[in-house]
Amino acid sequence: DAPRYGAERRGAPIFAYVRAGRSSVNERGIVRHPDLVTVADDTLVPIPAAGVLEGLTESTVLLIYSREDQETWRQRLGRRVCRLLILPPDMFEGRGGGAPFAGAICAGAAARLTGEISVLALRSAVRQELTDHPEDIIEYNQDNAVSAYEYMEPYQGWVTEGRKISAEKYRRPDWIDIPFEDALVAAPVIRAAATSEKMPTGLWRTMRPEIDYSRCRRCWWICGTLCPDSAIDADEQDRPAIDYKHCKGCMICAAACPSHAIEITSEKETLPREKGGDR
Repeated sequence: DAPRYGAERRGAPIFAYVRAGRSSVNERGIVRHPDLVTVADDTLVPIPAAGVLEGLTESTVLLIYSREDQETWRQRLGRRVCRLLILPPDMFEGRGGGAPFAGAICAGAAARLTGEISVLALRSAVRQELTDHPEDIIEYNQDNAVSAYEYMEPYQGWVTEGRKISAEKYRRPDWIDIPFEDALVAAPVIRAAATSEKMPTGLWRTMRPEIDYSRCRRCWWICGTLCPDSAIDADEQDRPAIDYKHCKGCMICAAACPSHAIEITSEKETLPREKGGDR
């Protein structure tokens, strides 16, 4: 299926669902009880809105691309029942891997877990997906996918076809019946102002823009105007200031800054500094 995006597709989690079978698959949409869940960004696991842990069963394989070990994740997940595997990024950084190739790495690992996909088929699929990219990028992705494929050899065939769920047992949605009011004209109405200010959309952010004021030219109207969430304003000294409570991490400001004064950092690495009082 096509990916499902979080709100406004800027800094929000992205989900995609895959159904595979030896016969035609006509079903579409969200997979309620997956046989395999692959997580390329481990910061999404504890976020309820991301829904990473929804629908897990005892037979579900949860594959997380993370620097944390399996025991740490077992403690974090608590009593949740599933089969857990960790894919450590350190295994692939020496091969030109890491975050930019996380998708290929996870795909290679997932292919081995099914026990149904050969190395040749994996390489061909990566090339087909990246056919418009330069040859070196394609080869880097292929090499990382194959490395992950080989790393998961002890777990080949862990992912098996889940049991069929009868449509008769589906739980119906809890629909709310709102009767139509008698009116000549129906139109939306805003009953309160500035409600978006109360929504901390900064929680969606995985990458964080940080301003280096030693290089900043104070042309705040550029980044401030281009910010799609109005999260950049100027202080009394005409210096741009980022409202991290509402910044979603789209990085448009970093791309548009003429003096390259806005640096991109990982939100995961920034949080410990803030808690330690370094900022």
